[in-house]
Amino acid sequence: METLKDDLEEVKPEKGEDTNLTVVAEFFLLGFQGNQLFRNVLFLLFILVFVATIGGNLLIITLVSTSKNLHTPMYYFISQLSISDILLSTNIVPKMLHILLNNGANISFIGCFTQFYFFVSTDTFECLLLTVMSYDRYVAICNPLHYASVMTNRCCVSLILTCWLLGNFDSFIVTITQSRLNFCGSNIIDHLFCDFLPLLELACSDTFIVHLQMYVLGIPIVIIPTTIIVVSYTYIVITVLRIPSSTGRQKAFSTCSSHLIVVSIFYWSMFSVYILPSRGQTSDINKILSLLYTVFTPFINPIIYSLRNKDIEKAVQRTFHKLM
Repeated sequence: METLKDDLEEVKPEKGEDTNLTVVAEFFLLGFQGNQLFRNVLFLLFILVFVATIGGNLLIITLVSTSKNLHTPMYYFISQLSISDILLSTNIVPKMLHILLNNGANISFIGCFTQFYFFVSTDTFECLLLTVMSYDRYVAICNPLHYASVMTNRCCVSLILTCWLLGNFDSFIVTITQSRLNFCGSNIIDHLFCDFLPLLELACSDTFIVHLQMYVLGIPIVIIPTTIIVVSYTYIVITVLRIPSSTGRQKAFSTCSSHLIVVSIFYWSMFSVYILPSRGQTSDINKILSLLYTVFTPFINPIIYSLRNKDIEKAVQRTFHKLM
């Protein structure tokens, strides 16, 4: 609703103007503007998705922890993905629900950048984890005889720790740099949460350093992982096509199809928001795209891995059988 945005928005100084003090003490998140019925429907939808997301990912973590046949590197990585999805959802969705109920909501300066920090760290971790998972599938399919000696428990734990450390390091650098910008005009964030681009739009000071930093960090965090995933799956496809029997090819493809679907959804939504030109896109389109990787991807991931994985299906059946 433009009137609400116009009423709340203050006059914003030009970027580069000499301001030595951040005068914005809190931000106002607009969320989706609309009538009460529309926002109530969204509220019910998001709360159902949120509950299903937490339940589905907790189920995956529990199954991997308790089922001996799931104590393999692939399922260990899947459980880490579920942990990341839970952290991402709990960081974004509760505040989003509050915004929908109140047609917008205030968030403190510190609260905004705390949310931003955990958002960047979990998204970066997931980007790196999907890369590790693609390498795991590459070794399993292209070099199966050496899989056990390459993907040892120590190697898997080291890879996960590296992903978490790099994710938090990247988030710390980006958050500190962005929080040091001057926010001295409008405090209206026309978005669902404290995201990178909407915050940059509110900055009064020069944002060249922030953009340069993002391009530099984008090489180890985005470009290199994307390259590894593409190369890994290129070798996987070549190897699978050399398998003489159609049954063997189908079995080999099934071991990595779930991961490939998750990678496609995650990277498509991320690239649509941050990489592709946003010219001509409305703020509502950007909000909808951001929902894909913050709300619906964590909800879809356990469904994909459950429906397309016989080992998890068997573990679920055994668990429910014991409960009954």
